[in-house]
Amino acid sequence: MKAHDVALGEKEYLNPSEAATYWNLSRRKFFRFLNQGKYSFLAYFGNRKLILRVEFEKYLRDNQGLKEELANGQARTNKKRLET
Repeated sequence: MKAHDVALGEKEYLNPSEAATYWNLSRRKFFRFLNQGKYSFLAYFGNRKLILRVEFEKYLRDNQGLKEELANGQARTNKKRLET
């Protein structure tokens, strides 16, 4: 089995895009959040950030409400553009 065939919930490390998908987070909000500080759930491989899955799950448990802040909103495709 190749590394990309492993389910996200079974991976020890996730890249930020995989983490956003796994926890149903907005990519834009999640990347902004990651750039705001140093976190114990981040590991670096060169310049790449990796999310330690179990550590991030603990971080979410300890910081109630964070997941809702970073969650995906409604799709913009159904909204009408404001006329000026």
